[in-house]
Amino acid sequence: MKKIFALALSATLLLSACTNKKEVEAAQQQANASKAELVAAVADRDQLLTLVGEISTGMEQIKQLENILTVSGGTETPSQREQIRNDIAAIQKTLQERREKLADLEKKLASSSQSNSVMKNTIASLRQQIDSQTAEINSLRANLDEAKAQIGTLDAQVDSLNTTVTTVVAQRDSTDMQNEQLANELNICYYAIGTKSELKENRIIETGFLRKTKLMKGDFDRNFFTVGDKRTLTTIDLNSDKAEILTNQPAGSYVISQGNGHKTLRITNPAAFWSLSNYLVIKID
Repeated sequence: MKKIFALALSATLLLSACTNKKEVEAAQQQANASKAELVAAVADRDQLLTLVGEISTGMEQIKQLENILTVSGGTETPSQREQIRNDIAAIQKTLQERREKLADLEKKLASSSQSNSVMKNTIASLRQQIDSQTAEINSLRANLDEAKAQIGTLDAQVDSLNTTVTTVVAQRDSTDMQNEQLANELNICYYAIGTKSELKENRIIETGFLRKTKLMKGDFDRNFFTVGDKRTLTTIDLNSDKAEILTNQPAGSYVISQGNGHKTLRITNPAAFWSLSNYLVIKID
């Protein structure tokens, strides 16, 4: 009987020892898990605090871009607009990355026993800030695109005005040229100086016995005439001491003076002098 009791006691003690060992191991495992979870929670908290700082910096970057666009008033150079567009794209990408980090933290917090209302509220606040910054940066992108469109419209209008100005200038130049050409044609005059025989030879005059002299009535030689400009032709050296005007130039519009052994024709009133004809014929002997 004593032997049986001893065996039973030994078995009981052995069973108790095994149970205590399992409890200790379970407690140790739970402690290790809690420690690991605590470490993860601290890491999540630090990551959350880092996000708080990054989001604050992001807002400052957006404000700087807003100030640039406000001060420039849409007068940025193409290179400046390209730089702003690149900055906006970079901020949009960063905001998306922060949104994904925040969602990952929120997922971890939901499955963690360390979850608390403070971190949940912080995550909710950060999400609102990211949404607000996203709206701000989208608005800046829209404003930049609108300014680009307006600049494109203005450039098109300037090009159109330049084309119009070029056309008007070309038309004006053409008109001026035509007017100048017309004025030159209207002021062309012709004069011929020659002896009686020279004038007859070139069929400028026709004479005969007891017949009145005819002046340029036939097919006279126009090459015998010198071309002049009424506006500038004021003096004609006749190279003769005798001279007679055969065409019908009004008296008082010219004088024939003698000097140095020959006569000189001076036109004193060009408008009157050429009013009846653009041709002048002078016979010298």
